[in-house]
Amino acid sequence: MGQWQHIFVSILTTFFSFLGDQCPKFSVSLPPNIKPLQGSCVTIPCSFQVENKFKTNLDSGCKAAWKDISDNTYFNTGQMGNLTQKNCSTTFHDIGPQHNQNYFFRLECNNPLKYTFKEAAPPTPTLTPPTVSVSEGQSVSVQCSAPVPCLSLPPTLTWSPVLGHIQETLQEQLDKTYVKVSTLSFTASHLHDKKNITCSAVYSKEDTKLPDNLNISHKVYSRKTWNLNTSISPTGPVTEHSNMSLSCSSDANPAVQHYHWYKADGGTHTLIGNSSVLNTKASRDTTAIFCEVQNHLGTDRSVVKQLDVQCAGVKHYSL
Repeated sequence: MGQWQHIFVSILTTFFSFLGDQCPKFSVSLPPNIKPLQGSCVTIPCSFQVENKFKTNLDSGCKAAWKDISDNTYFNTGQMGNLTQKNCSTTFHDIGPQHNQNYFFRLECNNPLKYTFKEAAPPTPTLTPPTVSVSEGQSVSVQCSAPVPCLSLPPTLTWSPVLGHIQETLQEQLDKTYVKVSTLSFTASHLHDKKNITCSAVYSKEDTKLPDNLNISHKVYSRKTWNLNTSISPTGPVTEHSNMSLSCSSDANPAVQHYHWYKADGGTHTLIGNSSVLNTKASRDTTAIFCEVQNHLGTDRSVVKQLDVQCAGVKHYSL
């Protein structure tokens, strides 16, 4: 796929006001951020106001264009809003490198109403996925959104892998621009743990050449099985009062926050340590042990380990 090629069309606007005068003034409203793709089209939501004394001059004979900074060239467009309704929304077609400059909205009528709106309002929309950290068995909805610079050529959003149901909507923003939103819904499993999910936004060009695309990805973190393991060193029979090392490990996600060692005596459990590795002395009072682990999602226990603790040998001394 080709690389993104962004042509920044800086739409310049201004808001004129005079101290103490509350009457409508010349002003134009435009979205702060627009980023078209080379070879594609872009629709710019636009509305304007004129001074009260010019309201009757705003008629069907009025025309509008986007004038460049040189003051003698116009950026021609194929579509323009209804100017009598103060709608200057415009669609620019076949955006190219030659359009990478500043433009001003210019209103011209066959009467005294002629005005150029001047001050900058340049662009930058983004494609932003959320991050997600979930528990196993939890229902998850992940959203991927991409700006729609031109309504006639909305992007195609694709998930990989497809883990569940996908729903797409076209949403109008407060600034009258549009974004396409794709929602992927699935039930989190330990099989999804640390898995990369990618959303691809593909934009087609008006000249039907190869599309440009942008991939974004994030990881799903889901609690998996604890995979709890315990080990005892040395292995086999141990002599009473000799040194022992008990080790407990788990690859749970989220990570284990607390480790506890217990002595099991019938139905009674007695805490003997609070670390993943417990160094202790062998005792005939402790012949069965287990490890318990905990994170903010829950707890798990290992199987009970039986210890073979033997009496220390009797030493004989000769006189």
